[in-house]
Amino acid sequence: MSIDANTACPECLRRSWLTARLGPWIQTVVDDRPGRRTPELLRLESEDLVHAVAAKQADEILTWNGALSEAEMRAALENAECWACCRHHEDFPEGLEDCADAPVALIGRGSGIPLAEIRLGNSVTVVGARKATGYGLEVAASIGREVASAELNVISGMALGIDGAVHRGALERGPTVAVLGCGPDRPYPASHTRLYRQILDRGLAISEVPPGADAWRWSFPARNRIMAALSGMTIVVEAASRSGSLITAEMASDAGRDVGAVPGPVTAGAAAGTNELIASGAALIRGGQDVLDRMLGAGASRPLFGPELEPGESEVLEAVEAGCRTVDEVATRIEAGSDGAAMVLARLEVKGYLKGSAVGTWARTSLAAYPSPGER
Repeated sequence: MSIDANTACPECLRRSWLTARLGPWIQTVVDDRPGRRTPELLRLESEDLVHAVAAKQADEILTWNGALSEAEMRAALENAECWACCRHHEDFPEGLEDCADAPVALIGRGSGIPLAEIRLGNSVTVVGARKATGYGLEVAASIGREVASAELNVISGMALGIDGAVHRGALERGPTVAVLGCGPDRPYPASHTRLYRQILDRGLAISEVPPGADAWRWSFPARNRIMAALSGMTIVVEAASRSGSLITAEMASDAGRDVGAVPGPVTAGAAAGTNELIASGAALIRGGQDVLDRMLGAGASRPLFGPELEPGESEVLEAVEAGCRTVDEVATRIEAGSDGAAMVLARLEVKGYLKGSAVGTWARTSLAAYPSPGER
């Protein structure tokens, strides 16, 4: 069933609008009472939440919230090209149904993945440090790429660092889901505007607050609880000892989900948190195949596809597969100049399809050629 601005009931939409309105008050409570974690506040019923964070303004806020008309909220969604789905609708993700602190509604943009297809058995959340190392970015992109190649949903938070790398890797093979702390109608951070548009083209951007809502510091642990609940497994790629990514892993564990972490050097601060997770019992994740083994069963394997081929590259790849090893042999087979053949061979090496040697020969790697649109 398709979802649009009409697939969430008015009361659930009002809760989304209320959460956004309470942004500054929730932040004050979280700042003043560090032990009161954001998800615990958001677990409260609407009236209780208002009294807990904005007691002096409670009557005013509750009156405002109750007066929000269904037409007004739906018009705001449509104007922002957003859809909404609440817990009373059959397309609401199954992972949110058994979590006490889950949002009552999701608001989003994009249609690359049916919302109902985000299930525990086919979705993986990958998070990590914003200030990631080159190693972390490479591993994150590889995991995103391999998991998406296996037609599993890749979920992350579109933050700088690991999140962005995961999304980009996934987009090389399929759609991805970004869970935002602000309204779903705009990118956060703004530097990820291009990535946000790519995600909308192929996947989804979702949030628990309506279009136009700002992000607060509390918005990120709130977002993290959604990411942890949506998937059957949460993986942390890089995290310092006090990283917010570790909170996501804790939330996933508390919800009964599988947790994994990518190891790093014991002397690296960026790996202190992930190494501690592994020492505490989290699955050791060396790459995408380890994820597939845990999600699909030991020994599960799907073809590992390389990047999409550009015009002329398939012909050169086929020449190498047929036994051509040098530039001249490839050029002769495809009836092209040596300079042109050399350029294509170099591109295919960068994409991971070929491996060149010091003596000028070329060999095929194990990457499968990404299928053309008609073959997918």
